[in-house]
Amino acid sequence: MHLTFHIALKNPPAQLTYALQKGSGSQYEAVQVQHSTGSDLHFELIIEIKGDKHTNELPDFKGPFVQGPVLGRFIYLDIGTYAGATGSWSGRLKIPLAGVTWSLIDEAIVKSGSALQTTVPGTGKNGAPNCATVKPFDGWKVKVG
Repeated sequence: MHLTFHIALKNPPAQLTYALQKGSGSQYEAVQVQHSTGSDLHFELIIEIKGDKHTNELPDFKGPFVQGPVLGRFIYLDIGTYAGATGSWSGRLKIPLAGVTWSLIDEAIVKSGSALQTTVPGTGKNGAPNCATVKPFDGWKVKVG
């Protein structure tokens, strides 16, 4: 089964380029490239859900946007040169898929046109782009429509 995921990046620093990372290692592509003006940025992707909810197995996630090991999967947002900008700041923001349960997936599927959504801070406490594993992370919620 496949499910849409939506990431809202809240107030990232202006004058930087952001992108969703498709692929891993040196063989990745920056997609949905956006230039920040300081307003929220939005990214949308489809992830394949694997596993068997009837055996109490946790869901697993697959696809070109999914990074990391089983039970530690995440999505990267690329910043600056990683997002294809030249002569710019470089970093990545790691958005965990932890906390996405079968009941949350079922709720999203039952509500036609739904997705799972998270909102993450785009700016760290020091005023620089938020990078590494996102903190604070409020998790994923069902977004209708």
